[in-house]
Amino acid sequence: MTPIALVAGTSGIVGNTLARHLLERGWEVAGLARHPSRDAGGLQPVAADLLDPDGLRGALAGLRPSHVFLAAWLRQPTEAENIRVNAAMVRNLLDALRPVGSVRHVALVTGLKHYLGPFEAYGKGSLPATPFREEQPRLAIENFYYAQEDEVFAAAARDGFRWSVHRPHTIIGYAIGNAMNMGVTLAAYATLCRETGQPFVFPGSAAQWNGLTDMTDARLLARHLHWASTTEAARNQAFNVVNGDIFRWNWMWGRLAAFFGIEPAPFPDEPMPLERRLADAGAAWTEIARRHGLVEPDLGRLASAWHTDADLGRPIEVVTDMSRSRKLGFLDYQPTDAAFLDLFERLRAARVIP
Repeated sequence: MTPIALVAGTSGIVGNTLARHLLERGWEVAGLARHPSRDAGGLQPVAADLLDPDGLRGALAGLRPSHVFLAAWLRQPTEAENIRVNAAMVRNLLDALRPVGSVRHVALVTGLKHYLGPFEAYGKGSLPATPFREEQPRLAIENFYYAQEDEVFAAAARDGFRWSVHRPHTIIGYAIGNAMNMGVTLAAYATLCRETGQPFVFPGSAAQWNGLTDMTDARLLARHLHWASTTEAARNQAFNVVNGDIFRWNWMWGRLAAFFGIEPAPFPDEPMPLERRLADAGAAWTEIARRHGLVEPDLGRLASAWHTDADLGRPIEVVTDMSRSRKLGFLDYQPTDAAFLDLFERLRAARVIP
């Protein structure tokens, strides 16, 4: 029997990549978003707002998904609001699907803020030792990831489906207008530096420049979601998901610079966050887009400087353990520098960058 996936968040990096992955493997896939993507052949678009229970039930009428993948969230001004809004999104979707009774597996994508804490307290206070391991207890702090997990756990206990939780590090992948997109942000930043003659300065902390870190390619995450949702041994477990290599930004920065034909600047004497560096760059980007015939003249739809600053500004090194997945048979590996360069090539081919 052909599995039927409902992917919530197909306008984002994770959801769009996952939908394409499943379609290529013969799944039926419905993609849910407020403004669903229609660029993947065979994808059934579902236009719905996860915060509108009545509209959601109507939009899902007739769908009988066997697998549900939750890769959607809405950023709010406080963590209390993040909890209220993002937990409701999970609850509303699972409530809307309950009467059908078709769901066998629900996969929830969260991230390493499970260990680092929410953006309000990101990388501050007492943190667990790295590498982060799935068995580490929750932090004693409010976190919307915990609220989302609890909604999935409660629905699974009530409705009898199995679940998996996936905790990637910073995700590298293709999406435009995404709230958390370091790869596209750095591509736009490097392009601005090349076109305007500004130095390509690392915008983060000395701890990130010199310390070890890892990242997650959206394609590898899609394979991990597929694997966990179809592997009996992976049922009802939480997993870290990273590429499998580690690096230091003082090495990676030169690799990124080389793609754009620019020199990496020395580490600065004082912090130079991207939100400050890109604050007045909108007009310059619009001119670059006009001159090169790019598809997106609005820098604000490409660069999520706040998120990139949060990740690159952390005061500790962050390395993630994947032993749980490895022991159960998921052995995929993706070099992180190649993930960045693959993304940059795709952005160039799509005329997002020159």
